Amino acid sequence: MSADRLSGAARLTALLLVASTLSACGTATVVKPSGGRTAHTTPQTSVAKPGQTAVVRRGDTLYALARIHNITPRDLAGWNGLAEPYTIYPGQVLRLYPGNTPGRAPTTVVTAPRPGGTAPTPAPAPPPSPTTAIKSNISWRWPADGAVVGRFVGADVTKQGVDIAGSSGQPVRATAPGVVVYSGAGLVGFGELIIVKHSDQWLSAYGHNRKRLVNEGQSVKAGEQIAEMGRTGTTRDMLHFEIRYNGKPVDPLLYLPPK
Repeated sequence: MSADRLSGAARLTALLLVASTLSACGTATVVKPSGGRTAHTTPQTSVAKPGQTAVVRRGDTLYALARIHNITPRDLAGWNGLAEPYTIYPGQVLRLYPGNTPGRAPTTVVTAPRPGGTAPTPAPAPPPSPTTAIKSNISWRWPADGAVVGRFVGADVTKQGVDIAGSSGQPVRATAPGVVVYSGAGLVGFGELIIVKHSDQWLSAYGHNRKRLVNEGQSVKAGEQIAEMGRTGTTRDMLHFEIRYNGKPVDPLLYLPPK
C-alpha cells in the first residue's frame, strides 16, 4: 500500500471526521488569523452544549464555528479528534461538547511510574469494529453491479469500505436519496470522488470514478446514476464504496441487501 494511499485514507477518515486535501470546490480549510490578534473575536473559555452538534457547510472554518458557538477552537478541535491544521469538510458533523463528561473538557491522564520501577498497567485495547448494523431508517441499495473484491477492515484505514469490480464506464448509482456534498478529485488515493449526505448522521462515498455526473449541492434519488466507473487512483476498474455514520466508517455489507 503506497504512502499516498495510506495518507489519503487517513484523511478521508478524518472526513467525512469524515481528510484534508479536498480541493477548493468543496473544502472548508482553517485559515488562522495573522498577527495573533484574536482576543476580541475568539472565545477564551468554552461553553459546552451537551447533546448538540453542528453540520459543516461549504466555506465554514473551525475558527468561525468555534466563535459562533462560543467555544475555543482548541476545545472544538479536541472534542472532535481533529489535529492541526484543523481541516473540516462540508457535511461533517462536529460535536459541541466533550466526549467524556457533559459540560467539562476532557482531561489528559498521565500514568506515573509506580514505586520500585513497576511498569504502569497498559491501557485497554480499543473495542473491535461492530459486527452488527447500527439502526438506520435508510433503505440502502447497491451502488454498482459486480463482485466484491475488497472488504471492510475496521482497523485498516485503507479498507474502510468495499471495492466492487466492474468495467470502465459502468453506471455508479446513488445508494440512497441525498445531497451531494463533495464532487472532485482532491483526495489522494481515491481519484474522482463523490460524497452524498443522506441525513445528519449518514453519508456515502464513491471513489475511483472515470467521470463524475453530479455537482455539489445537487439532490439525487436512490438509484440515480451519479458517475461512471473507472480506475482513477487505482489500478483496475472498480468502485470504492463507503458508508459513514457520524463521520465514522461502518461495514457497508451490514447495510446493503444480500446479493
